[in-house]
Amino acid sequence: MHHERLAPKTLFPAYAFVPRQSPHPTRDPEGHSYGRPEPELIPLTTDNWPESTDYLYGIDLFNHGYFWESHEAWEGLWHACGRRGDIADFLKALIKLAAAGVKAREGNPNGIQRAAQRAGELFETIRAAQADPNAAFLGFSFESLVELATRLPHETTHFANATPEASLPTFASRMTLARPLN
Repeated sequence: MHHERLAPKTLFPAYAFVPRQSPHPTRDPEGHSYGRPEPELIPLTTDNWPESTDYLYGIDLFNHGYFWESHEAWEGLWHACGRRGDIADFLKALIKLAAAGVKAREGNPNGIQRAAQRAGELFETIRAAQADPNAAFLGFSFESLVELATRLPHETTHFANATPEASLPTFASRMTLARPLN
C-alpha cells in the first residue's frame, strides 16, 4: 500500500533499527546515523507544524515502519518545546505510539499494549483540555489517534513470531492527517 510522504525530500535511513537485532543507529560505528550531529530543532507550535520537516518526517518514519527513528525525531521536538504543555504531551503520546512499534518489532505484545494504552490516555487528556475537543490538533483528529492507539495491540499478534530474517513487520494502520497539507 503506497502512502504519500509528508517530507518527501528527507531520505529514510538505511534500515529500521530493532534493539538487539541491528546496529544501534548512533552508538555503533555501523549505525545508520553514527557521527551525525544532532539537528537544531525549532519548537513545534500549532501554527508552524505544517512547515516542520522534523515533525512531518517523524510521521513518515512511523507510517513506513521506522518506529525507533520516529521516536527519536519526535523526542527531539519534545525536548525543543520544553517537555511541558499540550504540544509536549502530544509529542509524548506520539513517542508512545512509536514505542509500541518498537515493542512490536521485539515481539513484545505486553509492551505494545502498555505503550499504546498510554498514548491513548495522553491523547484523551490533551483532547479534554482543548477549547474545541473535535478540532484538529497539529494536523490530527484526536479521535483518529485514540482509535489508532486502541487498534495497534490487535494488529500486532503476528509480530511475536517474526524472525529477524523475515521482513520487518509494520502496523496495518497509519497515522493520517485530518486533511492534506496542501
